[in-house]
Amino acid sequence: MRFSPDEDARAILLPAFDTLDVMDVMLPFLEKGGCSVLLGETRAEYVARRMSAERLASETPEAFRAAVGRLRAVTSHLIVAVDQELGGIQRLQGLVPPLPSLDEAHALGDVALVERCRATAAAARALGVSLFLAPIADVIDGQNAWLQGRTMGSYPQAVARLVSAFVTGVQSAGIGAVTKHFPGFNDLEGDPALVDVLLQTSRDRLLHNALPFTAAIGAGTRAIMTGPAPVATLDKHNAASTSPVVITMLRNDFGFNGLIVSDDLDAPATMRGRSLLETAVASVSAGADLLLVGGGPHLDALCDGIAHAARTGRLAPERLAEAAVRVRQNAAGG
Repeated sequence: MRFSPDEDARAILLPAFDTLDVMDVMLPFLEKGGCSVLLGETRAEYVARRMSAERLASETPEAFRAAVGRLRAVTSHLIVAVDQELGGIQRLQGLVPPLPSLDEAHALGDVALVERCRATAAAARALGVSLFLAPIADVIDGQNAWLQGRTMGSYPQAVARLVSAFVTGVQSAGIGAVTKHFPGFNDLEGDPALVDVLLQTSRDRLLHNALPFTAAIGAGTRAIMTGPAPVATLDKHNAASTSPVVITMLRNDFGFNGLIVSDDLDAPATMRGRSLLETAVASVSAGADLLLVGGGPHLDALCDGIAHAARTGRLAPERLAEAAVRVRQNAAGG
């Protein structure tokens, strides 16, 4: 089946919402070729690393399942993503059995840890979820306000074990894992979601801390998310999510053949003064397949801009089509 640039432009976007009230935007988006949604959390919940009391009191498994069902009625091949992190943000708090705490995870044996992750993922699958934006594979050995309270340790071998068990467990229950944030952000002076910041880590240290990504790939992670800030030793001008150097490294040096997901393209450290459209075109041109963006009425204009870029040669149409094919294949499996 052949798809138009307009359909491909919608296929490569992962719109994020902080509520289940998404139908006004998402139903026409899906009808025009979209196939992904992130049912996320509010900024306050993100900062607190937990869901609000109001959400916990009002949101039920039935309501969540019904919302996903309305979306799947438009397209059965749909990626439904959530942040469900081991040791970090758990969007499905109160809706599914919790993942083990970080202390529990480190204490559990591999088989028991895999089973705990599988149990959470199986319940999420029953709600209609198909993708966890997790595990976080970054090894933090410096400062990082952005990932504080979300990472799994400062020793690569220990983090790699948890990453491997998480990927194995959730994917055995039919949930795809999105290991993040390649190539690893061990020490950042600021939050890339708030300010334009640069990772200054040496290449040797970067590769030393990248063991969890190697473990995730070995465990068969379905997807990897690139980071939101530039890595000076690789490409000081472009954030990892818009960097051909970083994404080529992931494909060629790490041998990853799956879905590459960008981090939030709205981040100042990712946009670096560009418009959202320019950032999106740069990200897919660099090799990203699925682009994380805020959901809202602006999606139509963004998609139209991406399609126009492909028609006029600012974005190679074959690259857009390749990304869209990879997303659709994942959606069909989800």
